[in-house]
Amino acid sequence: MSAKVWLVGAGPGDPELLTLKAVRALGEADVVLIDDLVNPAVLEHCPRARVIAVGKRGGCRSTPQAFIHRLMLRYTRHGKCVVRLKGGDPCIFGRGGEEAQWLQERGVEVELVNGITAGLAGATQCGIPLTLRGVARGVTLLTAHTQDDSSLNWQALAQSGTTLVIYMGVAKLDEIREQLIAGGLAPHTPVAMIENASLPAQRLCRSDLHAMQDDAHAFQLKSPAILVVGEVAACGAQLPALSEAPLAAALSA
Repeated sequence: MSAKVWLVGAGPGDPELLTLKAVRALGEADVVLIDDLVNPAVLEHCPRARVIAVGKRGGCRSTPQAFIHRLMLRYTRHGKCVVRLKGGDPCIFGRGGEEAQWLQERGVEVELVNGITAGLAGATQCGIPLTLRGVARGVTLLTAHTQDDSSLNWQALAQSGTTLVIYMGVAKLDEIREQLIAGGLAPHTPVAMIENASLPAQRLCRSDLHAMQDDAHAFQLKSPAILVVGEVAACGAQLPALSEAPLAAALSA
């Protein structure tokens, strides 16, 4: 196998959600650079590779991105096949795009391998369809944490008519609530807060936009967690709780 870098999504945690292509890349790897949120169980697919932890988590000591870049470049220049193994999908809040660009600018062959993102897997595990005919016409994935602390266009998001799946939002629940209500979303809009998506330790806290901060505090919600905001967040075990008008429209369509 010639030197290259695979930017591989390991999915949200459940090792059975790993793709066949990801398994193939791991089997070809000489070196695996693994993120903190990757389930170590997936490493059974790369028994001959050297595994190096390069974790990055908010509020914790993190591996500098520049160091990760240099590691990938160093190993490929020594003829190694490198897998950069990321939780979820490498191109959904995983810095896969910028890593691919940096490597390609230096002549390194790069291949991206999609993984199932936590927002999708967590919702599905809770019986929540992110889109539902007559209820939610689309889904918007967003992060509450920005590199430059710039503000999102919360009014546009509130009025989009889509299910909002918010990553890295646990520390900003108050801001999210205030901004979405100010933007036009009703305070009783259902919210699902999902911790440790797809893992045995997954937990679900159901609430609404107005009460979600208090409920999250009582629930002791911790990262990693995603927020699902919209009418579909009441689906699943509490399907009857979905507001009658959109539910009736969905069932009659």
